[in-house]
Amino acid sequence: MNPVSAKYSRKDTGWRLFLRTIVARAYPRIIGQQREMSWVIFEVVMPMLAVISYVFVYRALEAPQDYIGFVVMGGAMSAFWLNVLWSMSSQLYWEKETGNLALYIMAPNSMMAILLGMALGGLLATALRAVTVTLLGSFMFGVTYEISSFFQLFSVFMLAMIALYGMGMMMASTFLLFGREAWHVANLAQEPVFLASGFFFPIKFLPFWVAAGASFIPLTLGMDAMRQLIFSGGFQFGLFSVQAEIYALAVMAVVFVASSKFLLAYVEKLAVREGRITESRR
Repeated sequence: MNPVSAKYSRKDTGWRLFLRTIVARAYPRIIGQQREMSWVIFEVVMPMLAVISYVFVYRALEAPQDYIGFVVMGGAMSAFWLNVLWSMSSQLYWEKETGNLALYIMAPNSMMAILLGMALGGLLATALRAVTVTLLGSFMFGVTYEISSFFQLFSVFMLAMIALYGMGMMMASTFLLFGREAWHVANLAQEPVFLASGFFFPIKFLPFWVAAGASFIPLTLGMDAMRQLIFSGGFQFGLFSVQAEIYALAVMAVVFVASSKFLLAYVEKLAVREGRITESRR
């Protein structure tokens, strides 16, 4: 056999196929972000308008300077929530509408690997927007940071991202089962989460049970812990201790990733066994 043809005819299986699928699905999102630079401008300018408006409100109310930092962080972290909501949770529904979902189901690779690739590509592209918003906000409003523990800060961020994108993969299956209602559910979930998760104010000031319920969204505890670790006066605005929030994020990461695997397997089984991928009967 020709060595060249042998190289390209090799069939990857197991973990090799899993990893190659992740890279293949991450590639279009990373490269696509570079080819359409106008997206970067809109994704940075529009969130900055919300950040600026909240900063002016807090300055008019003569709020503590830490509140300005809270707003800048919230504007940066909102990029990850929007990426999960629109580029993860609704992704399988959109793929179904464009006719690609059937190909994903028939392909020998794992649905989990496909969504993980989307998550990785989206995470890297979204991180650019988050860093840009943070740098612009810090420069424009003179935000200062006093990090008390780099290790805890890194742990909180990574656990929050794993839990958040695990929830996104879980919601992708759920939204797909909703059928045509997926678009409306995604629209409905966007603004309430901004409020309940405390993107632009400390979550501690919400009623306790509302804040506790919002804590099931990983970004709620993630932002609360990061604010305590980054700003000098952040500890007095924390809902729980940083240690407790790290443990909670670790549990959510495991639960959401495991649940997403179960739901993706259910959707795949439904498609193969009954020839449909929504709960609505034909």
